Parts: sequence; structure tokens; C-alpha cells
Amino acid sequence: MSILIVDDEKDIRELIGDILKDEGYAVRLAGNSDDAMAEINADPPSLMILDIWLKDSRMDGIDILKTVKRDNPDVPVVIISGHGNIEIAVAAIKQGAYDFIEKPFNIDQLMVVVSRAMETSRLRRENADLRRREVTSAEMLGSSPAFRALKAQLEKVTKSNGRVMLTGPSGSGKEMAARFIHSNSNRASAPFVSVSSATVEPDRMEEVLFGRETAERGIEKGLLEQAHGGVVYFDEVADMPIGTQSKILRVLVEQQFTRAGGTDKVRVDLRVISSTTRDLRAEIAAGRFRQELYDRLNVVPIPVPSLEERREDIPELTRHFIDLFHRTQGLPLRQLTQEAEAMLQTTAWPGNVRQLRNVIERVLILGEASGPIEASELPGHEAAVEGNGRLVLGGAMATLPLREAREVFEREYLLTQINRFGGNISRTANFVGMERSALHRKLKSLGVVTTSKSGGRSAHFDDVEEDDEA
Repeated sequence: MSILIVDDEKDIRELIGDILKDEGYAVRLAGNSDDAMAEINADPPSLMILDIWLKDSRMDGIDILKTVKRDNPDVPVVIISGHGNIEIAVAAIKQGAYDFIEKPFNIDQLMVVVSRAMETSRLRRENADLRRREVTSAEMLGSSPAFRALKAQLEKVTKSNGRVMLTGPSGSGKEMAARFIHSNSNRASAPFVSVSSATVEPDRMEEVLFGRETAERGIEKGLLEQAHGGVVYFDEVADMPIGTQSKILRVLVEQQFTRAGGTDKVRVDLRVISSTTRDLRAEIAAGRFRQELYDRLNVVPIPVPSLEERREDIPELTRHFIDLFHRTQGLPLRQLTQEAEAMLQTTAWPGNVRQLRNVIERVLILGEASGPIEASELPGHEAAVEGNGRLVLGGAMATLPLREAREVFEREYLLTQINRFGGNISRTANFVGMERSALHRKLKSLGVVTTSKSGGRSAHFDDVEEDDEA
């Protein structure tokens, strides 16, 4: 933790430096703007004490302040000046200065300001560390073929700066994939800022993204400026207003923008990751999305599979959520029975991973305090089995002759199990208690065909004649 003192008067900067050294602080000194910027670029300080007027320098204090707040926004800057007046103080505070001290200064006053500013700097660093740990701990879990294919694609783009477009159904984990890219990239120590295109009011979108400048409140940074050096994630980019799309396109081209109500250009260094559940080509055809923006954002398209396509991962995801809720909310640390695990793997999940997470949280809150989770605690179990163990038949099933009803049941049962095990015939055969060859014959007789899908396996049935071998 060091303090950088920038003042063109040698006696003043050395006096302040000696005072701070006596208080135990590490100190660096600079007498002009070039030396100051070299010190900042070599190692950003924890605090900067900056004179407004710098004789024989290319930049004055306000110019340096603007640059520091743009490139190192977490560094507090205390402005000092022998020509102080209220206008200079207001200008400095508007540009992001932490505080303003007028020369000649009182040493006690200086130490109070420095102490507060250093505490602010410490809290900002701790918050940044917590954010980084949160992102890094957002681990992607799974071992299914579909998941492994996704992770392989994500790993290929982590070290580049290319723009990524994540597509997939709602709740499938697109933001988690974006965070994985960020936390494994060379921008991991910089911010990850998520922009919810669907929830920001259209008439406020530009202010939220670009920030604003007002006489009363000074500079209020937008999300793009907050993400400088890191990643900005446009969630559900198809919901971005068409007018804002044009301005975002210009930012991507120029890497700069102007705040609402301001005149200065703000330069930003960003990596952009976007996501959508919609078909953007259809949106373009309907005039709701700009072709040029699509071309800029869709440099590396990566599809994120639904939970339906990675059912093998459900037990692992479930155990992760149970452990997570135990650590963060103190909910019971429970196991899964085999029946509950099988039911989770065979349940329809239109809400994908998000829905699974919500179901597990609800079961842990409302269920027993201990003991394994039973299938009877899961939503939807009543539709299959009554309390006395009797199978509940639908109206259509109840009207079929026994032979046809048996075929329907076997087909649906085997389809469910094959999809549950990601198309792995050996594991399916082992679970249902059949030899692998016998299962193959049974599948053929029922017209069930296993096909590759999104790096995994799925099953469907064709209308074929029955095989007498069945």
C-alpha cells in the first residue's frame, strides 16, 4: 500500500512525504505529470495526493485526475492547491476527487483526510477481491458429453478478446458460461458487469449504459465505464431498444462514447459477451435487431445446451446446490435417495438449471431437517404414483388393449432411461436389468433409435414393423 504525492514544489511534496512516512505509510514522489503517469502506470498507488497546478507539465491536476479515474477508478485522489477556491473544489469533486485540501494545510486535517481515503481504498480492494472470488467460485459443473463440448468451446475463447454470443433456452446457464470466460481470462482481475437488456426501461437505457453529467451531481458513471478493462455482459441482447443498438454499435467501433449531458469523450477497453434466447436472424428480418450489431457481437457463437440435453449432470448439479444452500443459508445437508435421483433425471425441466436450483431450495426449506430426500418430496411425483404405490394411468392409456399399453409403457420408459443416461446403452441396460444385446433388440422392436445430439445422445422412435425376436 503506497501513497503517490504529485506536486511541482519539491519542499511541499517532501514535507508531505516525511509526515506520511512517520505515520508508517510507503510514499512515492513525482514533480510533474510525466513522472506521475509513469508511477501510476508502473504500479497504481493506494492513494494519490495531487496538486492542481503543475508548473512546466503537459497535464494539469484536473487532466491527471480525469485519466486516473478513467483507468484506475478505485484509486482515491485528494486534491491540494495553494490557489484554492470553491470553483476548483467543485470541479475536482465533479471529476471524481475524493476530497480537496487548500494550501497552506493543517497537518491534523491532512492526516484525517488521508486516513479516511486509505480506508476507502482498502474497502474498495476488498470488495474487488470478493467480486473476483465470487466469479472464480462460479464453477461450471457437469460431465455429460453435451457439457464437455460446451466447456471445450468456452476454454478456447477465454484467452482471446473476441466477442462471444451465447445462445440457449432460459435458465440454461448462459451467464454462468460468460462468467467462466471472464474468470479464466486475462481480465479476471477486472470487473464483470452484467447489463439486463430486458429489465432496464428503454428511456433510461442510454443513461444506464453511458452514465450522465449534471451540475448538481457531477459525473455518474454508466455500466460501460464501470466495466472498463473487464467484461460487459449483455443479457438478452434482443431486448435492447433499437435506438440504443445504434449507439452500442458505435461504441464497439470507436471504443468511446459521451455521457448523457456531457461533452468529453470517454474511452473504454471492454470485452463484450452477449446472450439471447431468441433467434436473432428472425429479429433482424422483423426489423427489431440491427444486422450490423449482430455481425459485431456474433464473432464466436456458442450454444449452451438445455438441461434436457445433459440429464446425466442432474445428480451432480443437485448435490452442488444442496451443499451451496447449506453453506450460504444453513439449510440441511441432505443426501438423495436413488428413487429421488432417478425422478429428477426423468422430470421435464422447461426452466432448465435455474428451475432445478429453485426446486432443490424449496425442498430443503419445506422438507425434513435430516434424512435423505425422497422422491415423494419432489414436485410432480403425484402424477406418476399414488400414495399406495399404484400407477396412475391417463385416460388414453386406460383404453388400450394390454399388448399395446405394454408397448407404449416400454417405449416411454426406455426412452426416458436412455435420455437420463445420455444415450449410454450400457448404463441404461445395467439400470433396467437387461443384457446390452437384449436391450438393443427390444429398442429395435419398439422403433427406438438413438441419435447424436449436441455432443450428447438422445433417443426417439420411428414407425417400424415389430421384430419377432423381441
